[in-house]
Amino acid sequence: MKFSSYSKAILVIISFALLVIQVYPLVWVFISSFKAPTDFSGNNPLSLPSRFTFENYLSVWHKGNLGTYFSNSLIVAMTTIVLVILFSAMAAFVIEKMRFKWSQSVLFLFLCGIMIPIQVVLIPLFILYNETGIINTLASLILPQVGFALPISIYLFVSFYKYISNEIMEAAVMDGCGVYQVFWRMILPLSRNTIVTVVVMNLMFVWNEFIFANTFIHDMKSRTIPVGLMDYIGQYGLTDWGATFAAISITTIPTMIVYFIFNKSVISGMTAGATKG
Repeated sequence: MKFSSYSKAILVIISFALLVIQVYPLVWVFISSFKAPTDFSGNNPLSLPSRFTFENYLSVWHKGNLGTYFSNSLIVAMTTIVLVILFSAMAAFVIEKMRFKWSQSVLFLFLCGIMIPIQVVLIPLFILYNETGIINTLASLILPQVGFALPISIYLFVSFYKYISNEIMEAAVMDGCGVYQVFWRMILPLSRNTIVTVVVMNLMFVWNEFIFANTFIHDMKSRTIPVGLMDYIGQYGLTDWGATFAAISITTIPTMIVYFIFNKSVISGMTAGATKG
């Protein structure tokens, strides 16, 4: 499809406007994190810092328990991602490549999980976790996030596995490979782009998850970053804006780095099921 120079100019302007809308808030938060407390008492919240200072970053890291929250979020995110990759890849392999009578029905049941709102399960999960004694533990955050991440992750793997030739698997079996060897040595390495897609999608959700963390975690030592940010809201709603913006900047850096490094693989993984490779 060919576009005229006029149409291209319009598309460029629209794209640039959308880019500014998306990027400007992040840039503003990052710049504001270097402001001194006196800068926030002025009339113009969009002004540049009168002087750039790193005091906000030192304060949130050493005095605001951000290091503890950061390590908790890292543990939850890494454990959740590993379990999601293993369970969804294996489940999709069984559904798509080891077809059985009810394979499509099983896939449909998994996909039904996409339609279940998180808020619906909060009370039942709280009661269950309270009875089993895992309230205020990182396990209470990992388990539900793995469960809610499985439906879309399984769907992505199934979409990719459809275009892996069965003849390759049959040749491997003829050479003496078992089912586990076929999966670990052939199927999983071929799924690299899909794995990266699942990792990036779920990492952003898990890293920024607030509802489960706010419901199941009350101990400060087990808090994750999203809940920990509430520490900067004082009595009567007074907020240390410099520390808050510094904490937000630190917490957004990991997900941005991961996305910018793997964005090409994410696009390839998302389109793997749309075109035959």
